[in-house]
Amino acid sequence: MKKYDAIVIGSGQGGNPLCYALAEHGWTVALVEKSHLGGTCVNTGCTPTKTMIASAQVAYYARNAARWGVRTGPVNVDLSSVVDRKKAVVQQWRDGQERNLARHPSVSLYRAHGRFLSAHELQLDAEVLQSERIFIDTGTSPHPPKLAGLDTVGYLTNESLMEIREVPEHLLILGGGYIGLEFGQMFRRFGSRVTLLHRGPQILPHEDADIAGELQKALESEGIEFRLNANSLQVEKRAGQIVLTFEHSGQKETITGSRLLVATGRRPNTDDLGLEKAGVELDARGYIKVNARLETTVPGIWALGDVKGGPAFTHISYNDYQIIFGNLIEQKNLSIANRYVPYSLFTDPQLGRVGLTEKDARASGQTLKIGVYPMSRVARAIERGETAGLMKLVVHAQTDRILGAAVLSSEGGELVQILGATMLAGAPYTLLKGAVYIHPTLAEGFFGLMESVKPVA
Repeated sequence: MKKYDAIVIGSGQGGNPLCYALAEHGWTVALVEKSHLGGTCVNTGCTPTKTMIASAQVAYYARNAARWGVRTGPVNVDLSSVVDRKKAVVQQWRDGQERNLARHPSVSLYRAHGRFLSAHELQLDAEVLQSERIFIDTGTSPHPPKLAGLDTVGYLTNESLMEIREVPEHLLILGGGYIGLEFGQMFRRFGSRVTLLHRGPQILPHEDADIAGELQKALESEGIEFRLNANSLQVEKRAGQIVLTFEHSGQKETITGSRLLVATGRRPNTDDLGLEKAGVELDARGYIKVNARLETTVPGIWALGDVKGGPAFTHISYNDYQIIFGNLIEQKNLSIANRYVPYSLFTDPQLGRVGLTEKDARASGQTLKIGVYPMSRVARAIERGETAGLMKLVVHAQTDRILGAAVLSSEGGELVQILGATMLAGAPYTLLKGAVYIHPTLAEGFFGLMESVKPVA
């Protein structure tokens, strides 16, 4: 049995920096990782997805170059080369992780699957590790729905879809969330016909209806087809094609495609950790229960990243590390309560978001001011020929502080962070009325957004 000052299970975007920070503090650390270093973000999430989205955007510009007065010939996507480029970028980040590990000799890497024997003992394939402090960062995995025939048709997940080397003729997608929308636009731009089916009446159900509707309109303009309020009933293979039966408005319908992406949700990787032997409690969906300081129900065990539930973003995983290290080593009193959470959907236009939506702000009973400004009135957007989308601001009527913001535009994820920083500073939105914005930039549209803010009933 080997003893360490800390054991970290999973080398994701929270676990890795925690390992290195603890090592630099003088601790001996065991890092347990059964697969590649870097976790979901580097290997199957942010890095590969956004790399392929960049290729899809180039294909879109080339195919539509005449809009900008540029003449091109026929545009064809070599998906195999796109995948090779993606793999090279992922490998670059993996190599960086390996170099970082090598710079920290007091971090011992175990490439194995770990299971708890007790609250402070971890069984690996061939040995047992012990520590008074254990940190769980095992992430999540795709979670397909219970759908008749699904296991027989060779469906794809976001992970396996990024490995295929031929553009599907007709890609069917189950799920109108982030994964479904990003991959739907990506493969439409690669050349696939794309049909997206979603059980609810609105894509992005957690967002405001005006934002979701504007994004859907932009995606439809590229030829993506939507089937909303579609309850999938059965899927089967017929003559090499995938036939999906679904119910819509009380009627059964079928649709046929060449490949099927299932993007209906993810599940926490907690089912094979032996957490019951450690006494760690899970919620009804299998996520690890934590308090505001990210401690589990067992003293000496913490959880960080997606495995604990809550916002599933890389930057939140990193902030989890900051909170744990700050409290444990720096004697701070940090908490995830009321945490500032910006995020972005990397469609085109991008959706940048921070804080409350209008519907959530209204549900909280607060008196509001709302501002909405279309990108079609922003000079830089007009010059770029990219006017789809809008900016939206939700403001507390009495204090003029920003409660939430949405920017659906080119580089919306970049723009919303200006509004987020204003929230973080606790400043009123009126501060931005007097700002000096570079002309011509997209941020200059904030002049119009601020002037549009009005009280609402």
